[in-house]
Parts: sequence; structure tokens; C-alpha cells
Amino acid sequence: MTYTLNTIILEPLSKNKPKNAVILCHGYGGDGKDISILANYWRAHLPDTIFLCPDAPERCAASPSGFQWFDLLDQSQEQILSKSLIAEKKLNKFIDEVKDNNGISAEKISLSGFSQGCMLVLQTGIKRKDKINSIIGYSGKILDTEHLSKNINSRPKITLMHGEKDQVVTIEAFLEAKDFFRKNDYTIESQIFKNCEHRIQTEGSSLGLQFIKKHFNR
Repeated sequence: MTYTLNTIILEPLSKNKPKNAVILCHGYGGDGKDISILANYWRAHLPDTIFLCPDAPERCAASPSGFQWFDLLDQSQEQILSKSLIAEKKLNKFIDEVKDNNGISAEKISLSGFSQGCMLVLQTGIKRKDKINSIIGYSGKILDTEHLSKNINSRPKITLMHGEKDQVVTIEAFLEAKDFFRKNDYTIESQIFKNCEHRIQTEGSSLGLQFIKKHFNR
């Protein structure tokens, strides 16, 4: 099985053919190995699920040892949106490869992302015409609410989690994202972690797992 993105793949612990898939997208300057820590935790509780942690397609401009889904340095809002649409196409192709390589439908795929990865999975997930199962977003935001509101195609289940003291992506950005989804008639779950900065909190890992299990089992 081949994928267009360099990917850490964690096969189902059951050794059976995957019933579900979780794609985890790392943050700006990170890589698939970073977020595979979360995948390994979830994997122990989802034995029939394959987990895929791709590296973003570009070397990070601010941290060349890591990767970026799209450039954020010295970019206007219009340029960031334009570059995010390129990243979205690449993630969509990757999702299609996961479907084809594992013989599963979009409804059996969950997307999770941290920071820039969260921004990308939110944008990609609700614009896809074939509805994915769910989205678990950590410490992210919506890149462009006007663009997204005009391009809603599906309504996956969504949970958003954020640190109250996040200085990278502020709590205001989280609240704006939450408000966007409610205004557009999404039923979403959300959690703010007190005294937490820009990271995935331990409780957030557990809540994400519970969310995935709940919606995979429906």
C-alpha cells in the first residue's frame, strides 16, 4: 500500500482488516512522529482501527527540521487561505488513498488535528462531499469563516478542545470556531482546559478517544 505523504502507519492490533481509520494531522513545525504518541494511546483501545500519521507535504519555513501544511510566515490572510486550499487537496487525496487501500468508506474515517493540523482537518472535513465520521480538533481555529460557510458539504460530528492559556491560537479563536459551527447548525462538543497552554492535555486525549469510540460504534 502506498501513500503520497510520508506516513507513520499503525496497523490494527487485532491483526484483522481495518473496520475504521483515524488520520492524525500534526501542527506547524511538527511531524507524524509527534502526533503518533496520541495515536498509540488511542490504538490500545480501538483494536480494529488503523491509525495514519502523515508528515505535512512541505518543510517548515520557521523550523526546517519539521513540516508545515501551508506557510504562515509573512503571509496575508488571502495568501494563507490560498495555500491552505492546496494543502486541502493533498489531504483529500490522502483520505481517498486511505479509503481505497483499506476498503473502507468515508463514514468509517475520523480526522484529528493539532493546531495547524486542526485548522486543516476542519476545513477539509466539512467541505468533503462524502461525509466522514467525525473530527477531533485540538488547539485550532477556522482559517476563513466566509470561505467555509459558502462551502459546507457535510456534517461530521465535531469536538473541539483548547487550552485556556493558549497564546499561539487564542481562546477567542476557539470561541469563534465554536460559534461558527453553532450558527451553521452543527451539533458539536467542546472543552476548555484551565491553566493549559498550546498542547494536547492528558484529559483531552481521553475525551478524544471517548468521542471516536462513541461515533465509530454507531
